[in-house]
Amino acid sequence: MRMGTAAASRPPGEAEELPTLTERWALIERVASSEQFSRSARLRDFLLYVGKQSLREGCPEIHEQEIGIKVFGRQDSYDRSADNIVRVNATELRKRIESYFDTSGIEEPLIFEIPRGGYRLVFRRRSAKQPEPATAPLPAAAAEPAQTGEAGRASKSRQLLRWAWPLVSLSLAAVSVLLYIQNRTMSKALYPWDGQPALAAFWGSFLDSHRQTDLVLPDDSASVMEDITHNPLTLSDYIGRTFIEQIQASNMSADRKEDVNQVLNHNLVTFGAVRAAQALLGEIPANYPHYLTLARYFTADQIKRDSVVLIGGKKAVPWDYLFNDQLNFVTDYDYTRGMQIVRNRNPRPGEQAVYSVSVASTSLHGYAAVAYLPNPSHTGNIILLAGTDSDATGAAASFLASESQMESLRNTFHAQRFPYFELLLKISRLSGTFFDAEPIAFRTYPNLH
Repeated sequence: MRMGTAAASRPPGEAEELPTLTERWALIERVASSEQFSRSARLRDFLLYVGKQSLREGCPEIHEQEIGIKVFGRQDSYDRSADNIVRVNATELRKRIESYFDTSGIEEPLIFEIPRGGYRLVFRRRSAKQPEPATAPLPAAAAEPAQTGEAGRASKSRQLLRWAWPLVSLSLAAVSVLLYIQNRTMSKALYPWDGQPALAAFWGSFLDSHRQTDLVLPDDSASVMEDITHNPLTLSDYIGRTFIEQIQASNMSADRKEDVNQVLNHNLVTFGAVRAAQALLGEIPANYPHYLTLARYFTADQIKRDSVVLIGGKKAVPWDYLFNDQLNFVTDYDYTRGMQIVRNRNPRPGEQAVYSVSVASTSLHGYAAVAYLPNPSHTGNIILLAGTDSDATGAAASFLASESQMESLRNTFHAQRFPYFELLLKISRLSGTFFDAEPIAFRTYPNLH
């Protein structure tokens, strides 16, 4: 790769010595290997790619389509208007670069940024801090008249001691309280299951301090699109984005096609899914690598490499199809009766083959299926959460974050260590909010370990 001289990055009017190519590339590598990028290989690849391109001779403009293909594995003809993965990740990339130079890279004399509207790195020397002006001494006329002799000095000493001890004591008390609060906050972040043995048993088995955990939010835009077109979306169509071409080639009206395009141009996420992610993030220690993303930005490499939580059913998270043949409890939609259902593929005595719930907001209950399984490569673990609506999904996530509920489940399994399992929950609703999750059926798979 041919790279240009430092003159390519000279800001207008700058007279100081310009950074060399070696300096700039070394800085890019330091930022890419920093804590800000340790938990996101994809953003690190994004930075290194645009960094290399920015240092090429002539500093060519870097285009969004190019990044989507080279960094995110999109096809050459992918539609940027329907797939904004580059723009979304660029926003996060700019934040992490800024965070590096504000924290661990605060002493870096050379810094860079990616100005909005483009993807080329711009370098500049960090501005030197101006020394603070010295405080002028008080005029003699304003000073307190000095006392003379031993009596004056003794009086001043007594006054200082009388005020010093209360101030010192108060300061020590304030520091102690602050340190206690900080210690409790840090301890909770690093040891979220402290004093909760059931949660420690489950999450300690699911998580790996050396493996990234991905929390995948549902693509509710895809779900709405299915409702409009009445065609289920397969995983292969979803990954390849071929469903966009299929819609354009269909006999739908031009207005309906435009409606679908508008829906797909937005990242729709329900509140229940956000609540689920919030509950589960609280169970991941702060020093464990983890990443929150959307189903449309998730990749096959990640599901084979990482431990993953898929939040939502097949309509909004087509990645669920990878596990469809393994599951006994499967959420679905009965188009004939217009009802959300959970299919029980192999009912046991006392169990129903189908659990259905009205889609009306006045319904007093719902259902959610939880599956804990190994990932496809058996190198990590998978949790699938799928409710008859997003609030039921959120209630299922809260179940996995409850010490009392997980302790009861472990007692039901008659095991100290949680096996791989599937669980069907009945979710009760009060005043429009789900408040209780009751296990009504389960399956365990100890042989999968």
